[in-house]
Amino acid sequence: MDVKSAFLNGFIEEEVYVRQPPGFESAKFPNRVYKLRKNLYGLKQAPRAWYARLKSFLLKSGFVMGLADKTLFLLSRSGDTLIFQIYVDDKICGGSSHALVSSFVEQMSRKFEMSLMGELQFFLGLQIKQGPEGTFVHQAKYTKDILKKFDMGDSKPMTTPTSTNTALDADEDGEVVDQIEFRGMISSLLYLTATRTDIQFVVCLCARYQASPRTSHRQAVKRIFRYLKFTPELGLWYSSGSSLSLRGFSDDEHAGCRIDRKSTSGTCQLLGTSLVSWSSRKEASVSLSSTEAGFQVEVLTMQSSRRRLKANGPAPMDWR
Repeated sequence: MDVKSAFLNGFIEEEVYVRQPPGFESAKFPNRVYKLRKNLYGLKQAPRAWYARLKSFLLKSGFVMGLADKTLFLLSRSGDTLIFQIYVDDKICGGSSHALVSSFVEQMSRKFEMSLMGELQFFLGLQIKQGPEGTFVHQAKYTKDILKKFDMGDSKPMTTPTSTNTALDADEDGEVVDQIEFRGMISSLLYLTATRTDIQFVVCLCARYQASPRTSHRQAVKRIFRYLKFTPELGLWYSSGSSLSLRGFSDDEHAGCRIDRKSTSGTCQLLGTSLVSWSSRKEASVSLSSTEAGFQVEVLTMQSSRRRLKANGPAPMDWR
C-alpha cells in the first residue's frame, strides 16, 4: 500500500516559517510569511513527523512495535497475526487471516488517503514471487541494471565470484583507479547482498579498499560482476511448509587478513529451512587472547609435524 503525499500527514512541533510561493502572494499582506502547521516536502523534520503520527495510530490500533526493528509492527487478534512493515511512505501488510488484513486496510483508508498496490511483487528493487509452495525473493532486474550500468553486460560469465588463489591486500605499488567508479560498484553490490548471500564475503572484502582502490581491486570487483552474469536469478527461497524452529550457525577465520591479521567472522540464522539473517564481519581489534590462541595453534601445528616426521623417518629440515 502507498499513502499519497505521506509527509503532508505529519504534524511538526517546531515553529517553521516559509516565504509566500511565487504566484500565490497575498495581495493584502505581500511582505508576510507563512507559518507551517503540517509538514512540507524538503523539511528535515518531515520523515520523523510522518513516522511519529503513523506510529501513534498503529499503537492505538493495538499493534506492538518490534524490538529490533522499530519500523516493524505486529498485531495479534483471536489467534491470527498481522505484520505491518514501514519504509518511508511505502508499506507492506500481510497476515494469517484475509478478514484481519481487509479490516486493517479499511481502517487505514479511513485515516489516510492511500492507494492499494495489490499483491506484493516488487518492492525497493526486490522481486517477490508468491505461490502455494512458498515465496521466492530475488533481484534479477536489479542485477541486469547494474551490469548494464557498469558496461559488464557483454562480459564473459564466471562460475565463481572470486578465485581461490586470489589474496587481496592494499597493493600500494598497483595502479590507482577511479575512486568514484569503484565506490559506485561497491555500493551497488552491497545492496545486492540483500538476497545474494553467495557474494557477501567477497563484496565486503573488496569494500575494505574504497579509500585507495587499485587495478587489482577493480579486477576483483569485475570478477563478481562476471559471476552475476552467470547467475542473475539466484535468490532466497522461503518454503511455506518450513517449521518455525530457529537455528544459528557461526564460523570464524582466525587471523585471516594478510595486512593486520584480524579475523573475519560469519553468522547465519535459519527459521526452519529459510535463511532470515546473515553477516560477514571483520573484527575491529585484535585481543591478547586471540594472539595467544593463534600462537598456541602454530605451536601445536609444529609439534604435530615434528612427531609425524619422527615417525616417518629423519626430518628433512632442522626444527628449532
